[in-house]
Amino acid sequence: MNIIAETGKYTLLMKKVLTAPGRWSLFFRQYGQELEKQGLQSLPIVLIISVFIGAVITIQMRLNLENPLLPSYLTGLATRDTMFLEFSSTILCLILAGKVGSNISSEIGTMRITEQIDALEVMGVNSANYLILPKIIAFMTMIPFLVIISMAIGIFGGYIVTFSGVMVPADYISGIQYAFVPYYIFYSVVKSIVFAFIISSVSSYYGYYANGGALDVGRASTNAVVNSSIIILFFNLLLTNLMLT
Repeated sequence: MNIIAETGKYTLLMKKVLTAPGRWSLFFRQYGQELEKQGLQSLPIVLIISVFIGAVITIQMRLNLENPLLPSYLTGLATRDTMFLEFSSTILCLILAGKVGSNISSEIGTMRITEQIDALEVMGVNSANYLILPKIIAFMTMIPFLVIISMAIGIFGGYIVTFSGVMVPADYISGIQYAFVPYYIFYSVVKSIVFAFIISSVSSYYGYYANGGALDVGRASTNAVVNSSIIILFFNLLLTNLMLT
């Protein structure tokens, strides 16, 4: 019953959020700030994680596919498809749920407990639309670029590690080029946009309805990250079944 009530409360909040902004100039100013905060500031962690994950996947694939009956290019092929299909969309978004989601929830939650949101409501401002919509649109705008960068950097990380003697670099490149399916990139980008909406909206929901003190803001951030991650995993299963089968 609690899940039904929370879902209804979330739906009503999104109904308030997804309306035309009262002042477009304010919206675009906040939108630009959120692009930097959620997109550009997330880039370093995306680069670091992707390059190391690409390298680790390459080493593990090479060790597990080290069989004279298997062609050596399979390592590059497996690394590429792992990055494209799962890591750069799903796993990366789970990681960003911790960074971006907790940031959004704590920011809005702090505004709630310091009564800044109440002040906006008194002035006749649609606080949900004013505070939450720029965050959702900005994160959905930036996530495809982060995902594509992650794919490229992950494959590059795998290529770099081949020079340690794990395998012949030329074989790795052959595997990357073999049987390339452009649809996989489209699939990952679509998934990531859905996940970006989930992260930003769910985190905003928990922050918006935070109450109490500083401890409750931390609790709201934790709930935002945990529940965003669970919903992402569910929609990952749903979208994979719809788009790849």
